[in-house]
Amino acid sequence: MRRGRTMRVLVDRLRQGEWRRSPDEVVVEEPLEIRLDGHMVATTMRTPGNDYELAVGFCAGDGLLGDAAVTGVRYCGEGPAAEFEYNVVTVETGGQAPVPTPRLGNVSAACGICGSTTITDMAARLGPLAGTHRFSVEAVHAALAAVPGTQEMFGRTGGLHAAATFDADGHLDVVREDIGRHNAVDKVIGRRLLDGRDDAAAMALFVSGRASFEMVQKAWAAGIGTLIAVSASSSLAIGSARAAAITLAGFARGQELNVYSGSLAGVPERLGETLAAVSANS
Repeated sequence: MRRGRTMRVLVDRLRQGEWRRSPDEVVVEEPLEIRLDGHMVATTMRTPGNDYELAVGFCAGDGLLGDAAVTGVRYCGEGPAAEFEYNVVTVETGGQAPVPTPRLGNVSAACGICGSTTITDMAARLGPLAGTHRFSVEAVHAALAAVPGTQEMFGRTGGLHAAATFDADGHLDVVREDIGRHNAVDKVIGRRLLDGRDDAAAMALFVSGRASFEMVQKAWAAGIGTLIAVSASSSLAIGSARAAAITLAGFARGQELNVYSGSLAGVPERLGETLAAVSANS
């Protein structure tokens, strides 16, 4: 399976008042057509690499698998995969998954389900999460400190997002990078599904970027009860996190973070009560 790719281009750089032309390394962005049992699902823009994980995570996050198990994943097309530049992947369930309704148009690397599923629909399909681990502030900070050292491609290009799962001690579990936040999360969740992991309730999910509704939706569908984001949370993300009983924190940078839903171990109880009161009155 291919790793994420880069290419070198000549750029004009302004440094300390002087212009110079020099090579730069940039991230490759290509379309990936995702199919389920041969049926078209969507085309998403992504960083090539970990394509099987992305396709499985995408189908799982959108609820397309139903109760069906993934029996295989493969590149496909009307000829050798190389002729299609490995940009078509089908997820196989032996026909046990419902036939998907394809999305119209391309899904950008920055786009999740784009409002096609409401919080009410999610709550009816999944229900609030129960029995998930309550993470300590120390574990969150440990994971935040560890992620930058794993972002090889970001260090070279500055153009990729990261997503990661981590455990109660802040140890990183699965880390993936992609030009799109949603894709990076799908790759993490897809890897865990392909590995047959059943410990989602003991894991937290980290995303480099904002905590949108789609990020919460993907954590919810995966059974992960804590979501930590580097940037802000939207109102819909907060509402869906509360409906899902997910602990949601944003602006997680260094030793700082904002908790919008649920609670972390180590947060004074009095503050948790204040947050609940503000929520009830908003």
